[in-house]
Amino acid sequence: MPKRSIAASLGSALFRLGSGALVVFTFVYTFWSAFTTPPTPTLAASLRNFYDDPNLSYALGSSPPMKGWNEKRQEWLKQHPSFAPGAPTRIVMVTGSQPGPCKNPIGDHLPLKLFKNKVDYCRRHGIDIFYNNALLHPQMFSFWAKTAAVRAAMLAHPEAEWIWWVDSDAAFTDMDFLPPLPRYHRHNMVVHGWAHLLKEKHTWTGINAGVFLLRNSQWALDFLKVWASMGPQSPDYAKWGQTLSSVFKDKIFPESDDQSGLIYLYLKEKWGEKIYVEDEYYFEGYWLDIVPTIENVTARYTEIERNVAALRRRHAEKVSEGYGRVWEEQLKGRGGLRRPFVTHFTGCQPCSGDHNRMYSGESCSDAMTKALTFADNQVLRNYGFMHTDLKDPSTANPLPFDFPA
Repeated sequence: MPKRSIAASLGSALFRLGSGALVVFTFVYTFWSAFTTPPTPTLAASLRNFYDDPNLSYALGSSPPMKGWNEKRQEWLKQHPSFAPGAPTRIVMVTGSQPGPCKNPIGDHLPLKLFKNKVDYCRRHGIDIFYNNALLHPQMFSFWAKTAAVRAAMLAHPEAEWIWWVDSDAAFTDMDFLPPLPRYHRHNMVVHGWAHLLKEKHTWTGINAGVFLLRNSQWALDFLKVWASMGPQSPDYAKWGQTLSSVFKDKIFPESDDQSGLIYLYLKEKWGEKIYVEDEYYFEGYWLDIVPTIENVTARYTEIERNVAALRRRHAEKVSEGYGRVWEEQLKGRGGLRRPFVTHFTGCQPCSGDHNRMYSGESCSDAMTKALTFADNQVLRNYGFMHTDLKDPSTANPLPFDFPA
């Protein structure tokens, strides 16, 4: 065989040398990377915002208070342009439960199912959810704990326009419906109630504070501070209890509470101008009014599906909102047919078991099971199954094609 040229031999040697050097470099780089911390990204080092303020506090009642929050949020969004699309309608849901285990034997089971219900709803609509079971203010216990959690969520999520508080004992019973946010464009808070009843009779039950939407704004920060000042951490707590009891003659206990405090601020202070009292749908409905109607609602929806082939079509869960819009077209002008949006089991106290004496613990747990199974059927439809008995959530059967034609 002919001998290779000197140039060819030299090229081969250089190739082997280069390949060996590359192997050594790769090994050394991998070893070094495993034991060193990656450098801080340029973005975090060069763009400063409200998070860099050493005086920033997430705590309720912090000093100095947050000022200029609207402008700080907008500046943050400019620094993070990927969050700008959809920002005006972005929602973060906040809920939670007590720090310790439940006293009621079924108490840990029911709150878990109620949380699953919220997670299902949020997943279908692309909503982030924060579940808190720590007292973020040690003196703000029980129903007052929500104010501290909501404030912290506002600062943790500047990308969200709305913070949506939902009590642990509230369930979504219409998994397709979304609150009509454009209706609330001039308001900073949305609650369920009856505005005319509130203004005429000053009733303690005119608004329930268990579910509310709060715009992520300076107004909301200021409102939370004033609202929380009626709570047990305030030196005026006892005084507020006397004031609220004198205003609301139907108030059933003397201590200051979040619900009567909210209604007082709506009626007596400037805050009412920016609070929207929703009464056109069940933004938050009383379970005793809702649960007995579930079978009738199911029958009406089934009849609509039989007549509208588009609603029977199988589809991916990710596109459920599109089918929800078809439902809206079918339900327009037929308010009595609509599924109740949120069912609140006020007074049931599934964790402690200290339910209102108006009804038994069994009636509460049975109603929760029925409502949650009703909601779960709306979720399982996308997975090809359905509970045939609302009292038996453990069993689900596969659905035939084109059900319920």
